[in-house]
Amino acid sequence: MHIDHVHFYIKDAPRSRDWFVKAMNFQDRGWWRSRHTQTGWVSSGPVNLLLSSPLTPESPWFDFARSHPPGVMDLAFRVDDLEGAIDRAIAAGAQVLEPARQSRDDRGGLKWARVAGWGSLSHTLVERRGRTEGRFPQLGELNVDRDRVASAFAKPVQRSQENRVEDGDGEDPLNLLGIDHVVLNVKSGELEAACDYYQKSFGFERQQSFTIRTGRSGLYSQVLVHPGGQIELPINEPTSDNSQIQEFLECNGGSGIQHIALRTDRLVETIARWRRRGVSFIDVPATYYAGLARRCPVELSEETWGAIAAQGILVDWQDEASDALLLQTFTQPIFDRPTFFFEAIERYRGALGFGEGNFQALFEAIERAQIERSRPG
Repeated sequence: MHIDHVHFYIKDAPRSRDWFVKAMNFQDRGWWRSRHTQTGWVSSGPVNLLLSSPLTPESPWFDFARSHPPGVMDLAFRVDDLEGAIDRAIAAGAQVLEPARQSRDDRGGLKWARVAGWGSLSHTLVERRGRTEGRFPQLGELNVDRDRVASAFAKPVQRSQENRVEDGDGEDPLNLLGIDHVVLNVKSGELEAACDYYQKSFGFERQQSFTIRTGRSGLYSQVLVHPGGQIELPINEPTSDNSQIQEFLECNGGSGIQHIALRTDRLVETIARWRRRGVSFIDVPATYYAGLARRCPVELSEETWGAIAAQGILVDWQDEASDALLLQTFTQPIFDRPTFFFEAIERYRGALGFGEGNFQALFEAIERAQIERSRPG
Protein backbone atom coordinates (compact mmCIF):
# COMPACT_ATOMS: atom_id res chain seq x y z
CA MET A 1 0.00 0.00 0.00
CA HIS A 2 1.26 3.45 -0.95
CA ILE A 3 -0.02 7.02 -0.85
CA ASP A 4 -1.85 7.69 -4.11
CA HIS A 5 -2.73 11.36 -3.59
CA VAL A 6 -3.72 13.87 -0.93
CA HIS A 7 -7.03 15.76 -1.19
CA PHE A 8 -7.32 19.14 0.54
CA TYR A 9 -10.39 21.18 1.35
CA ILE A 10 -9.58 24.77 0.32
CA LYS A 11 -11.73 27.89 0.64
CA ASP A 12 -10.39 29.34 -2.62
CA ALA A 13 -9.01 26.52 -4.78
CA PRO A 14 -7.69 28.74 -7.63
CA ARG A 15 -5.80 30.95 -5.20
CA SER A 16 -4.30 27.99 -3.32
CA ARG A 17 -3.36 26.28 -6.57
CA ASP A 18 -1.47 29.40 -7.61
CA TRP A 19 0.27 29.53 -4.22
CA PHE A 20 1.52 25.95 -4.58
CA VAL A 21 2.80 26.75 -8.06
CA LYS A 22 4.39 30.09 -7.25
CA ALA A 23 5.65 29.52 -3.70
CA MET A 24 6.43 25.79 -3.61
CA ASN A 25 7.31 25.28 -7.28
CA PHE A 26 4.67 22.61 -7.87
CA GLN A 27 3.39 22.13 -11.41
CA ASP A 28 -0.15 23.07 -12.43
CA ARG A 29 -1.54 19.86 -13.92
CA GLY A 30 -5.26 20.45 -14.37
CA TRP A 31 -8.29 22.41 -13.29
CA TRP A 32 -11.92 21.31 -13.24
CA ARG A 33 -15.26 22.72 -12.21
CA SER A 34 -18.51 20.84 -11.82
CA ARG A 35 -21.83 22.21 -10.59
CA HIS A 36 -20.92 21.43 -6.99
CA THR A 37 -17.11 21.48 -6.65
CA GLN A 38 -14.07 23.15 -8.20
CA THR A 39 -10.76 21.30 -8.05
CA GLY A 40 -7.16 22.00 -8.97
CA TRP A 41 -4.44 19.38 -9.38
CA VAL A 42 -0.79 20.22 -8.63
CA SER A 43 2.17 17.87 -8.50
CA SER A 44 5.89 17.65 -7.86
CA GLY A 45 7.51 14.40 -8.93
CA PRO A 46 5.26 11.59 -7.60
CA VAL A 47 3.50 13.91 -5.11
CA ASN A 48 -0.07 14.63 -6.28
CA LEU A 49 -2.29 17.11 -4.43
CA LEU A 50 -5.95 17.81 -5.18
CA LEU A 51 -7.31 21.17 -3.99
CA SER A 52 -11.11 21.32 -3.81
CA SER A 53 -13.60 24.03 -2.89
CA PRO A 54 -17.25 22.98 -2.43
CA LEU A 55 -19.66 25.27 -4.29
CA THR A 56 -22.99 23.87 -3.07
CA PRO A 57 -24.28 21.66 -0.23
CA GLU A 58 -24.43 18.82 -2.77
CA SER A 59 -20.63 18.71 -2.99
CA PRO A 60 -19.23 15.48 -1.46
CA TRP A 61 -16.89 17.68 0.59
CA PHE A 62 -19.49 20.15 1.91
CA ASP A 63 -19.88 18.49 5.32
CA PHE A 64 -16.12 18.52 5.90
CA ALA A 65 -15.91 22.20 4.92
CA ARG A 66 -18.75 23.07 7.29
CA SER A 67 -16.95 21.51 10.27
CA HIS A 68 -13.27 22.18 9.61
CA PRO A 69 -10.87 24.86 8.35
CA PRO A 70 -8.81 24.21 5.20
CA GLY A 71 -6.72 21.07 5.46
CA VAL A 72 -6.46 17.43 4.45
CA MET A 73 -9.87 15.77 4.13
CA ASP A 74 -8.81 12.58 2.30
CA LEU A 75 -5.53 10.66 2.33
CA ALA A 76 -5.80 8.24 -0.59
CA PHE A 77 -4.10 4.83 -0.39
CA ARG A 78 -3.10 2.90 -3.51
CA VAL A 79 -3.80 -0.81 -3.10
CA ASP A 80 -3.15 -3.91 -5.21
CA ASP A 81 -6.46 -5.59 -4.39
CA LEU A 82 -9.37 -3.21 -3.81
CA GLU A 83 -11.91 -5.89 -2.92
CA GLY A 84 -9.55 -7.43 -0.38
CA ALA A 85 -8.79 -4.05 1.16
CA ILE A 86 -12.51 -3.23 1.47
CA ASP A 87 -13.28 -6.63 3.01
CA ARG A 88 -10.56 -6.13 5.62
CA ALA A 89 -11.81 -2.64 6.51
CA ILE A 90 -15.43 -3.80 6.82
CA ALA A 91 -14.43 -6.79 8.97
CA ALA A 92 -12.67 -4.36 11.32
CA GLY A 93 -15.80 -2.24 11.61
CA ALA A 94 -14.77 0.59 9.28
CA GLN A 95 -17.55 2.49 7.53
CA VAL A 96 -17.59 2.49 3.72
CA LEU A 97 -18.46 6.06 2.70
CA GLU A 98 -18.52 5.42 -1.06
CA PRO A 99 -18.95 1.88 -2.43
CA ALA A 100 -16.59 0.41 -5.00
CA ARG A 101 -16.72 1.91 -8.48
CA GLN A 102 -14.57 1.53 -11.56
CA SER A 103 -13.79 3.08 -14.92
CA ARG A 104 -11.73 1.84 -17.85
CA ASP A 105 -10.49 3.11 -21.17
CA ASP A 106 -7.92 1.92 -23.72
CA ARG A 107 -5.06 3.08 -21.46
CA GLY A 108 -6.02 1.29 -18.27
CA GLY A 109 -8.49 0.77 -15.47
CA LEU A 110 -9.23 2.49 -12.20
CA LYS A 111 -11.19 1.07 -9.25
CA TRP A 112 -11.86 2.87 -5.99
CA ALA A 113 -13.90 3.11 -2.81
CA ARG A 114 -13.82 5.57 0.09
CA VAL A 115 -13.54 4.41 3.69
CA ALA A 116 -13.78 6.38 6.93
CA GLY A 117 -10.53 7.19 8.69
CA TRP A 118 -10.14 8.66 12.16
CA GLY A 119 -12.42 11.59 12.95
CA SER A 120 -13.57 13.34 9.77
CA LEU A 121 -10.61 12.08 7.75
CA SER A 122 -11.38 9.62 4.96
CA HIS A 123 -9.23 7.27 2.90
CA THR A 124 -9.96 6.63 -0.76
CA LEU A 125 -8.64 3.18 -1.67
CA VAL A 126 -7.44 3.20 -5.28
CA GLU A 127 -6.46 0.26 -7.48
CA ARG A 128 -4.76 1.27 -10.74
CA ARG A 129 -4.04 -0.92 -13.77
CA GLY A 130 -2.26 0.33 -16.85
CA ARG A 131 -1.84 4.04 -17.52
CA THR A 132 -4.21 5.99 -15.31
CA GLU A 133 -2.26 9.20 -14.76
CA GLY A 134 -4.52 12.18 -14.22
CA ARG A 135 -7.56 10.14 -13.20
CA PHE A 136 -8.85 10.71 -9.70
CA PRO A 137 -11.94 9.10 -8.15
CA GLN A 138 -13.42 12.16 -6.49
CA LEU A 139 -13.55 13.95 -9.84
CA GLY A 140 -15.53 11.22 -11.56
CA GLU A 141 -14.27 9.47 -14.69
CA LEU A 142 -11.67 12.10 -15.43
CA ASN A 143 -9.05 11.80 -18.14
CA VAL A 144 -6.18 14.23 -18.51
CA ASP A 145 -3.96 14.07 -21.59
CA ARG A 146 -1.58 17.02 -21.58
CA ASP A 147 -3.81 20.09 -21.99
CA ARG A 148 -6.89 18.14 -23.05
CA VAL A 149 -9.47 17.22 -20.43
CA ALA A 150 -12.54 15.10 -21.10
CA SER A 151 -15.08 14.15 -18.47
CA ALA A 152 -18.77 13.42 -18.20
CA PHE A 153 -18.77 14.90 -14.70
CA ALA A 154 -16.46 17.90 -14.86
CA LYS A 155 -15.15 20.33 -17.43
CA PRO A 156 -11.89 22.30 -17.59
CA VAL A 157 -11.87 25.94 -16.60
CA GLN A 158 -9.58 28.08 -18.73
CA ARG A 159 -7.63 30.64 -16.71
CA SER A 160 -7.31 34.12 -18.13
CA GLN A 161 -3.79 35.03 -19.21
CA GLU A 162 -3.41 37.79 -16.63
CA ASN A 163 -4.20 35.35 -13.80
CA ARG A 164 -1.87 32.62 -15.00
CA VAL A 165 1.02 31.73 -12.70
CA GLU A 166 4.01 30.27 -14.49
CA ASP A 167 5.23 26.98 -13.05
CA GLY A 168 8.89 27.72 -12.78
CA ASP A 169 9.54 31.47 -13.05
CA GLY A 170 12.64 30.46 -14.99
CA GLU A 171 13.60 27.68 -12.54
CA ASP A 172 13.40 23.96 -13.20
CA PRO A 173 10.77 22.06 -11.16
CA LEU A 174 12.07 20.64 -7.89
CA ASN A 175 10.59 17.17 -8.51
CA LEU A 176 10.26 15.95 -4.96
CA LEU A 177 11.06 12.28 -4.32
CA GLY A 178 7.73 11.58 -2.64
CA ILE A 179 5.81 11.79 0.62
CA ASP A 180 8.02 10.52 3.43
CA HIS A 181 5.36 10.35 6.15
CA VAL A 182 2.06 11.87 7.26
CA VAL A 183 1.28 12.85 10.87
CA LEU A 184 -2.20 12.53 12.40
CA ASN A 185 -3.21 14.37 15.59
CA VAL A 186 -5.95 12.84 17.75
CA LYS A 187 -7.71 13.89 20.95
CA SER A 188 -6.33 13.09 24.39
CA GLY A 189 -7.09 9.49 25.29
CA GLU A 190 -7.68 8.41 21.68
CA LEU A 191 -4.15 7.40 20.69
CA GLU A 192 -4.51 3.73 21.53
CA ALA A 193 -7.91 3.42 19.83
CA ALA A 194 -6.71 5.25 16.70
CA CYS A 195 -3.65 3.01 16.38
CA ASP A 196 -5.82 -0.07 16.85
CA TYR A 197 -8.23 1.18 14.16
CA TYR A 198 -5.48 1.64 11.55
CA GLN A 199 -3.91 -1.70 12.43
CA LYS A 200 -7.14 -3.66 12.02
CA SER A 201 -8.73 -1.69 9.17
CA PHE A 202 -5.71 -1.09 6.92
CA GLY A 203 -2.96 -3.45 8.08
CA PHE A 204 -0.57 -0.97 9.68
CA GLU A 205 1.94 -2.17 12.26
CA ARG A 206 3.36 -0.38 15.29
CA GLN A 207 6.94 0.80 15.25
CA GLN A 208 8.62 3.11 17.76
CA SER A 209 6.84 5.42 20.20
CA PHE A 210 7.91 8.72 21.74
CA THR A 211 7.09 11.02 24.63
CA ILE A 212 8.04 14.70 24.41
CA ARG A 213 7.71 17.07 27.36
CA THR A 214 8.63 20.67 28.07
CA GLY A 215 7.97 22.74 31.17
CA ARG A 216 4.74 23.86 29.52
CA SER A 217 3.26 20.93 27.58
CA GLY A 218 3.97 17.69 25.72
CA LEU A 219 2.77 14.87 23.49
CA TYR A 220 2.68 11.10 23.08
CA SER A 221 3.44 9.72 19.62
CA GLN A 222 3.11 6.23 18.12
CA VAL A 223 4.57 5.52 14.68
CA LEU A 224 2.64 3.18 12.39
CA VAL A 225 4.13 1.69 9.23
CA HIS A 226 2.59 -0.43 6.50
CA PRO A 227 4.50 -3.66 5.80
CA GLY A 228 3.28 -3.85 2.22
CA GLY A 229 4.44 -0.44 1.07
CA GLN A 230 6.03 2.83 2.01
CA ILE A 231 3.43 4.54 4.22
CA GLU A 232 4.54 5.79 7.63
CA LEU A 233 1.85 7.30 9.85
CA PRO A 234 2.91 8.77 13.22
CA ILE A 235 -0.12 9.51 15.43
CA ASN A 236 0.09 12.14 18.20
CA GLU A 237 -2.07 12.95 21.20
CA PRO A 238 -1.62 15.89 23.63
CA THR A 239 -0.53 15.47 27.24
CA SER A 240 -1.95 18.79 28.50
CA ASP A 241 -4.67 21.31 27.73
CA ASN A 242 -2.14 23.90 26.55
CA SER A 243 -0.19 21.54 24.29
CA GLN A 244 0.41 22.61 20.70
CA ILE A 245 -1.38 19.39 19.73
CA GLN A 246 -4.41 20.54 21.73
CA GLU A 247 -4.23 23.93 19.98
CA PHE A 248 -4.32 22.12 16.64
CA LEU A 249 -7.33 20.05 17.70
CA GLU A 250 -9.25 23.12 18.84
CA CYS A 251 -8.44 25.16 15.72
CA ASN A 252 -9.07 22.20 13.41
CA GLY A 253 -12.41 21.24 14.90
CA GLY A 254 -11.11 17.85 16.02
CA SER A 255 -8.62 15.22 14.88
CA GLY A 256 -6.84 15.64 11.57
CA ILE A 257 -3.63 15.61 9.56
CA GLN A 258 -1.12 17.93 11.22
CA HIS A 259 1.61 17.80 8.60
CA ILE A 260 2.98 16.00 5.56
CA ALA A 261 6.71 15.39 5.16
CA LEU A 262 7.95 15.97 1.59
CA ARG A 263 11.15 14.12 0.75
CA THR A 264 13.97 15.55 -1.36
CA ASP A 265 17.62 14.75 -1.99
CA ARG A 266 18.53 18.46 -2.15
CA LEU A 267 17.15 19.94 1.05
CA VAL A 268 19.38 23.02 1.32
CA GLU A 269 18.57 24.01 -2.27
CA THR A 270 14.88 23.23 -1.80
CA ILE A 271 14.50 25.33 1.35
CA ALA A 272 16.51 28.21 -0.14
CA ARG A 273 14.23 28.23 -3.18
CA TRP A 274 11.05 28.08 -1.11
CA ARG A 275 12.29 30.93 1.09
CA ARG A 276 12.98 33.07 -1.99
CA ARG A 277 9.44 32.38 -3.12
CA GLY A 278 7.92 33.50 0.18
CA VAL A 279 7.43 30.28 2.18
CA SER A 280 7.85 30.86 5.94
CA PHE A 281 9.61 28.35 8.20
CA ILE A 282 9.96 27.78 11.94
CA ASP A 283 12.68 29.76 13.68
CA VAL A 284 15.63 27.69 14.88
CA PRO A 285 17.72 29.52 17.51
CA ALA A 286 21.42 30.01 16.83
CA THR A 287 22.21 28.08 20.01
CA TYR A 288 20.97 24.89 18.28
CA TYR A 289 24.00 24.97 15.98
CA ALA A 290 26.56 25.66 18.72
CA GLY A 291 28.91 22.67 18.71
CA LEU A 292 26.68 20.71 16.30
CA ALA A 293 29.45 20.14 13.74
CA ARG A 294 31.77 18.89 16.48
CA ARG A 295 29.20 16.41 17.82
CA CYS A 296 28.10 15.14 14.41
CA PRO A 297 29.77 11.82 13.40
CA VAL A 298 29.61 12.74 9.70
CA GLU A 299 32.25 15.15 8.45
CA LEU A 300 30.81 18.01 6.40
CA SER A 301 32.54 21.08 5.01
CA GLU A 302 32.36 24.39 6.83
CA GLU A 303 30.47 25.76 3.84
CA THR A 304 27.84 23.00 4.12
CA TRP A 305 27.36 23.63 7.84
CA GLY A 306 26.95 27.33 7.11
CA ALA A 307 24.28 26.60 4.50
CA ILE A 308 22.45 24.24 6.87
CA ALA A 309 22.37 26.90 9.59
CA ALA A 310 21.40 29.66 7.15
CA GLN A 311 18.34 27.70 6.05
CA GLY A 312 17.31 26.71 9.59
CA ILE A 313 17.72 22.98 8.98
CA LEU A 314 17.75 20.48 11.85
CA VAL A 315 20.28 17.60 11.78
CA ASP A 316 20.02 14.16 13.38
CA TRP A 317 21.85 10.82 13.27
CA GLN A 318 21.10 7.34 14.64
CA ASP A 319 24.40 6.58 16.41
CA GLU A 320 28.00 7.69 16.60
CA ALA A 321 29.11 5.03 14.08
CA SER A 322 26.60 6.14 11.46
CA ASP A 323 27.59 7.86 8.22
CA ALA A 324 23.96 8.83 7.50
CA LEU A 325 22.23 12.09 8.43
CA LEU A 326 18.59 13.06 8.63
CA LEU A 327 18.04 16.69 7.62
CA GLN A 328 14.66 18.33 8.18
CA THR A 329 12.79 21.56 8.73
CA PHE A 330 9.18 22.68 8.95
CA THR A 331 7.08 25.43 7.43
CA GLN A 332 4.85 27.71 9.42
CA PRO A 333 1.14 26.77 9.11
CA ILE A 334 0.18 27.41 5.48
CA PHE A 335 -3.45 28.40 6.12
CA ASP A 336 -4.91 31.18 8.28
CA ARG A 337 -5.20 28.99 11.40
CA PRO A 338 -2.36 27.23 13.26
CA THR A 339 -3.20 23.83 11.84
CA PHE A 340 -1.61 22.19 8.79
CA PHE A 341 2.05 22.64 7.82
CA PHE A 342 4.68 20.88 5.70
CA GLU A 343 7.92 19.22 6.70
CA ALA A 344 10.81 18.96 4.25
CA ILE A 345 13.18 16.05 4.81
CA GLU A 346 16.35 14.59 3.30
CA ARG A 347 17.62 11.15 4.25
CA TYR A 348 21.31 11.63 3.48
CA ARG A 349 22.95 8.25 2.84
CA GLY A 350 19.70 6.47 3.68
CA ALA A 351 19.19 7.80 7.20
CA LEU A 352 16.34 6.16 9.12
CA GLY A 353 13.97 7.45 11.77
CA PHE A 354 12.06 10.70 12.13
CA GLY A 355 14.68 12.99 13.63
CA GLU A 356 14.15 11.77 17.19
CA GLY A 357 17.12 13.82 18.34
CA ASN A 358 15.35 16.91 17.03
CA PHE A 359 11.94 16.24 18.56
CA GLN A 360 12.62 18.37 21.62
CA ALA A 361 14.05 21.26 19.58
CA LEU A 362 11.16 21.05 17.11
CA PHE A 363 8.51 20.88 19.82
CA GLU A 364 10.03 23.88 21.58
CA ALA A 365 10.22 25.86 18.30
CA ILE A 366 6.54 25.23 17.57
CA GLU A 367 5.70 26.02 21.20
CA ARG A 368 7.47 29.40 20.88
CA ALA A 369 5.34 30.18 17.84
CA GLN A 370 2.24 29.13 19.79
CA ILE A 371 3.16 31.52 22.62
CA GLU A 372 3.72 34.35 20.12
CA ARG A 373 0.25 33.78 18.65
CA SER A 374 -1.33 34.01 22.10
CA ARG A 375 0.17 37.43 22.87
CA PRO A 376 -2.17 40.41 22.38
CA GLY A 377 -1.49 42.71 19.44
